[in-house]
Amino acid sequence: MKLTPFLLVLPAVGYIVAFSFFPTIDAVYLSFQDPHGGLSLHNYQELSYFNVGGAIVDTVLVTVGALLIQLALGFLVASVLSREFRGKKALSTAAIIPMGVATVVAAITFSFIFQTSGGYANTVVHSILGTNVNWYQSSLSSLLVVMIADSWKNTPIVSLILLAGMSSIPRELYYSAAIDGAGPVRRFIHVTLPNLRSFIGVALILRGVQEFNIFALPLILVGDHPPLLTTLVYNLYTTTFPEVGLALAAATVLLGFILVFMGVVIKLTGGRTT
Repeated sequence: MKLTPFLLVLPAVGYIVAFSFFPTIDAVYLSFQDPHGGLSLHNYQELSYFNVGGAIVDTVLVTVGALLIQLALGFLVASVLSREFRGKKALSTAAIIPMGVATVVAAITFSFIFQTSGGYANTVVHSILGTNVNWYQSSLSSLLVVMIADSWKNTPIVSLILLAGMSSIPRELYYSAAIDGAGPVRRFIHVTLPNLRSFIGVALILRGVQEFNIFALPLILVGDHPPLLTTLVYNLYTTTFPEVGLALAAATVLLGFILVFMGVVIKLTGGRTT
């Protein structure tokens, strides 16, 4: 009788082990295999010729930048939706619409917005400054376009997570803080943020893992220059002479960054609130 709960979850555990853990461990093992079948760092040494360092820096920049933008906008949207006002349902519906837009559609739309000549963004800039901007002139500006496009599509999920957290905070804490003379900023810092630690952690892990694996959107917007780790893996795997070992090594590097990121977020946000 006591084994019944374990037997019920056994199919799910078996599915995860067979289709998630085993392929991952196998890929990591194969990444250390050289062309002669021995175990070595050959693939990782070869990666240095394919600008893996630049891809790592770009991936970290996109991940950190997009997460900061999405957290800031997520807090703003969640703070507004946590209040009662006329039109709240309509605004809530409008706020989550980007979630339903396909990534490819969002990427093509933003490619029109940030066109070098005649784009909507340049129309606004030209009306204010009288000049056009080449949004893809440098690697940093290209990555900024990716961050903005990705944040537009994925801020709603961050907002919903933070809104769920804000709804769970007892109103009495805000009343008590207000009676003690705390203004909106101090209430946000000393009441809202400590009680949202676990929700912020969930949002960061959920979005951070996807940011490290971001692929279709930057591939359509900026191609593979500047390179990201995912586009590097894609290029190594799909070139005329596919370098499967190098692709596995780059994917293992990406996996390492994701695991470190998750460990840091859990460490910073997983503690008990006081």
